Amino acid sequence: MPATSPTPAPDRLAERLADRDVLRTLASEPLVGLAAGRALLMQLAHPGVARGVAEHSDFAERPLARLFGTLDFLLITTFGTPEQVARIAAKVRGIHTAVRGEGYSGNDPGLQMWVNATLIDSALYVHETLMRPGDTDPEEYYRQARVVAEVLGCPLEEQPPDLAAFRAYMDETLASLEVTGAAREVARAVLWPRKLRALFPALMVFRLVTAALLPERLREEYGLPWTPGRRRAARLLLRGAAAGHRVTPRFLRRPPQPLLVRLAGHRVDRTLSARRVRRRAAPS
Repeated sequence: MPATSPTPAPDRLAERLADRDVLRTLASEPLVGLAAGRALLMQLAHPGVARGVAEHSDFAERPLARLFGTLDFLLITTFGTPEQVARIAAKVRGIHTAVRGEGYSGNDPGLQMWVNATLIDSALYVHETLMRPGDTDPEEYYRQARVVAEVLGCPLEEQPPDLAAFRAYMDETLASLEVTGAAREVARAVLWPRKLRALFPALMVFRLVTAALLPERLREEYGLPWTPGRRRAARLLLRGAAAGHRVTPRFLRRPPQPLLVRLAGHRVDRTLSARRVRRRAAPS
């Protein structure tokens, strides 16, 4: 297991965050959000991530907390000021310090790199299959997106140096993974949450899109239904989303970034406060 490395020093962090234009361009596209479930299930396919979530989170009570927590961190790291990024990085690393068990640690740079790799790979997959490929330079996007893992403690020298090496890393890692029972348990809680039945229509779409975008082998190992009818429905849905993206002016597609950062920060603070309350209430 690689040794944990500290978050970059403030001056180094500010220097790294000064170069986020391509990262922000793609991250601000709502269409990329369609791959959120794909990224989450790819993360859980790593047994270390699956065990950490299963053993250290209340996913049964708050099934989407892991997903929104990752997205909030990504939002702030992408659009926030260096001070905001340093603040959330310190908070997340503090949480990760308590996430440890047999064969895994929340501050393991290898796991941090894998989590960020699934986000990068999912964004590029949507970009290449549903958007205009010429809108964003994938090589530059990858180079800038590495900062997300870096601020959590995975140094650049431990990450693939370029897009070709990243693709090779993804292929090699995916080939070595096998969806475990813990991963399937967490995935069921996220895709079929008992406490969110009122959101049934939205969750049905979420499940369909997630299954459609997942690599075929992982979809099968998770046991996600994939009939000819579901395949046709997913194709129509994704084509419609792509068509809507093409005809909608860019300024209408992108919500105000400062507002998103404030909302994400508020959710993070609320989550941490609730976590402290649950910890104090837990029997010693």
